[in-house]
Amino acid sequence: MSQVNSNDGEAGPDKLGLSILALAVAALVGLYFGGPGLRLGFLAAAVVVISIAIWQACDPFADAAQWIGEQFRLPGSVRGATLDAIASSMPELFSGIFFVVVAMRAGGDQVAASAEGFGSTIATCAGSAVYNMILIPAVVALVVAAKRKDRPTVDVEPEVVTRDGLWFVGCELVLVVFLLQDTMHWWMGVVFLVLYCLYILHLYFDAVRYRGRMEATSAALEKLGAEASIDDVISQVRTDGHRISTAHVLKAQDGGDDDRDDSAGIFFGFFEVGLSHATAWSIIVLTTIAAAGACYFLVEVTRELAIVMNVPTFFVAVIVAAAASSVPDTFLSVGSGLRGDDSGAVSNAFGSNIFDICVCLSVPLLVNSYLLGWEPVSLMQDGKPIQGLVGLRILLVVLTVITLAIIWHKRQLTRNKALVLCGLYVVFVAYAVLGSLGYLS
Repeated sequence: MSQVNSNDGEAGPDKLGLSILALAVAALVGLYFGGPGLRLGFLAAAVVVISIAIWQACDPFADAAQWIGEQFRLPGSVRGATLDAIASSMPELFSGIFFVVVAMRAGGDQVAASAEGFGSTIATCAGSAVYNMILIPAVVALVVAAKRKDRPTVDVEPEVVTRDGLWFVGCELVLVVFLLQDTMHWWMGVVFLVLYCLYILHLYFDAVRYRGRMEATSAALEKLGAEASIDDVISQVRTDGHRISTAHVLKAQDGGDDDRDDSAGIFFGFFEVGLSHATAWSIIVLTTIAAAGACYFLVEVTRELAIVMNVPTFFVAVIVAAAASSVPDTFLSVGSGLRGDDSGAVSNAFGSNIFDICVCLSVPLLVNSYLLGWEPVSLMQDGKPIQGLVGLRILLVVLTVITLAIIWHKRQLTRNKALVLCGLYVVFVAYAVLGSLGYLS
């Protein structure tokens, strides 16, 4: 479950990742001693180092979470939308909390400070949602097309779009409605948490149905014999009242992933920790603490970048903080795609987005409301909506609809579709750049 050596297909140290970290640290040190004139370069190098630290904190977390998911026999799409999504979305949660707390601690007008802090939280979560929804499926499709020659396309189960995609659209529409107001109230955070509980409940029933289908498929194989054709097995299972697909039969014939690596890779895979219930939960606790520390520094660097560049923190957060915090999602989804778990790779992206909206926004909102004495959190600055907020909520909906349409077409992602998705992300980056230059005000 740790990094994979593409040359021999076996787990091994990620020497490329370690090399990138070494170069980034060297640049960080060199720019620091280079004087104040290189401050912007120093902060950019710091973002790279922090994003790598976040990645390395979340990587063993993801290994432990996947191991736990396998113990409960969760289907790939469900595991991707829950455990994988939570593992890779921790940075957005901690970044959102720290944006709020740091802004409030800075002093001054507390109402204005809360608006700036929560505005940066919205930018980070929305920017991460766009990154996850557009760029991650695109990167997975491009890597799969280059590495998986026998099946160069990403084939997505319909339920990933009809379940996870529609849940994301629903949560997103609720968010847009709330963002049309001048303020956000604490109870809006509770609404999002309730929505997430309902989503988890939906996934729970899906997991129960999946286990029932797999048990029925295994029973049919035992009854008909290992040499039975896939069509015969499907027909037998359907007479028993279950609807299954070819994928269920192949999974049952495979007998499970007996050759999986039950270990977590630490520090680019140079160290391996055997997974058990004790070590898995210990890794989850320790890496959560490490990710929180890295996210605190990410918030500080993002705010400093905004000052140095003389642009609103909102526009730095929507690209820099969002992309840096989404690094774990990218590597997790690419790993799932290379293992053949296409649905898990895409559902992780959608599940992360649902978690971003329902949890990573609601918890900072509740924290912000508490710090304000449960007063509403303003979405206004200087009597106007937070700069960039109006355009962001429109662009978020438009890009979501286009991306879902692209994925739904033949339920398949090809290299050409991936390039189109990359073009959509360029549009989003252009929006942030133009906004930071004042053209969207």
